[in-house]
Amino acid sequence: MATNVDIKRTKNDNNLGLLRKFSRKVKISGVLQKKRSLRYHSQEDSDFKKKANALKKIEKRDEYEYKEKMGLLKPQKKRR
Repeated sequence: MATNVDIKRTKNDNNLGLLRKFSRKVKISGVLQKKRSLRYHSQEDSDFKKKANALKKIEKRDEYEYKEKMGLLKPQKKRR
């Protein structure tokens, strides 16, 4: 989606006035607001990815429990 914001300079406009006109036009057009709303949008994982991640999590949990039972884990320092 390309939207051009066109500003015409009149005889009495200085640079600051032109900048204000441009800012106002951009704000009214909604282009910047739309882009900002999409900034942190992320796609959801597919069903296959969800299942694969769940299986990995289960495998890691089982491995951790096994190591814990066998005493293979290093003692962790307690946090404050």
